[in-house]
Amino acid sequence: MNIVLDKCNIKNIMSAKLWIEDGSRSDPKNKKGIHQIIGSTILRGCGPYNNNQLADIVESSGAILNCDTYEDGLLISLKCIESDAYKLIPLIGWMITQPTLEEDQIELEKDLTIKAIKRQKESTYQIAFDGWRKMIYANGPYGHDPLGSIKDINKLERKHILPIAKSLLIRKKNLVISGHFPDDIDNYIKNSKAFEKINQSNLADKNISEILKSSDLIIHQNKNIYTKSLRTQQVILLLGKATIRYNNEEDILLRLISCYLGYGMSSILFKVLREKYGVVYEAGIYHPIRENKTPFLMHASTTEEKAVFTLQLLKECWETIIDNEISAEELHLLKIKYRGQIAHSLQSVSQRAEHKAHLLGIGLTKDHDKEILYRLERISSKEIRNAANKYLKDPCLSICSNKEVIQKVCKKWNI
Repeated sequence: MNIVLDKCNIKNIMSAKLWIEDGSRSDPKNKKGIHQIIGSTILRGCGPYNNNQLADIVESSGAILNCDTYEDGLLISLKCIESDAYKLIPLIGWMITQPTLEEDQIELEKDLTIKAIKRQKESTYQIAFDGWRKMIYANGPYGHDPLGSIKDINKLERKHILPIAKSLLIRKKNLVISGHFPDDIDNYIKNSKAFEKINQSNLADKNISEILKSSDLIIHQNKNIYTKSLRTQQVILLLGKATIRYNNEEDILLRLISCYLGYGMSSILFKVLREKYGVVYEAGIYHPIRENKTPFLMHASTTEEKAVFTLQLLKECWETIIDNEISAEELHLLKIKYRGQIAHSLQSVSQRAEHKAHLLGIGLTKDHDKEILYRLERISSKEIRNAANKYLKDPCLSICSNKEVIQKVCKKWNI
């Protein structure tokens, strides 16, 4: 386990983030959601503590302890005051080395996860995104939500969960602690009984990520549009592509494009869709950090009457960045915005720790942002346009609305 300490001049508060390699992308076939269930259940008893004892320790300290499941990994998060570090840090170790995974707690988490999935399905945007994701990634590692599927979760038993939970011990792990913490915290962790098995473990088995990298993440789809008819007057439009890994040297160019198109009131989407034409309730760009094929999506929410025109404007905004170079003035502003975007995302100790743990978890260095900002100065408009032409041509559309609107939009899309 790699430990990174990030001292900050903040009084008495510390945040610890443990990134464990491989999340929902490694859910076995017909067990979609198993990593979500593991991540939530290891919070319900570990080491010498049962569910109630663990909750009492955390809550009596006024601390926060969570475990979130992402496509590329599990993230255990602890936020507490410095004086409670020695009491609470071992909990992270016990969650990995000795989770109790009691039957009743597994069933409770299954029930809570199923309810969360049902709430998701009430969101028109989520339905549109799920459809786009399925169209692009099919049944591949990125083809389902980290929460999983209700059908698969209902079938999960403790015997299915135990071997996956055991595998957490040998997966690559990066622990980042930010804020104000005891000076010897790293030595304390290395000598702690709670972390003993982690420190002794060897990656003798073939790593899951190696298997992942050898498999196809994208199935060549035979269509470029997904539609879902609902009884609603709302219209959700998603336009996007699967692009490249975050550690690809050209990823920064796509980050600048997403910033140019969708970040702030000076962005193209805001100026065109909101200020100039007023056709949308909401519009933006979804471009997360992913270890593999990263989705790059424009999204917009509009009305029945404005749906066709909104699609036309989305396509024009998309094609603008492909057909034209950004002006020198726009490029200068864009670089300022991007620096601000990075600074804004790293304001709190929790954000700092999580970002560093995430970067390390996908194979980058803790100083990756500094390297990117150094390179930023030399990036040209021509490079940005070339990246757009290389990675953003021929996007796929997902639309959710009523039947009449879908027919009109499909007609416009196929012209």
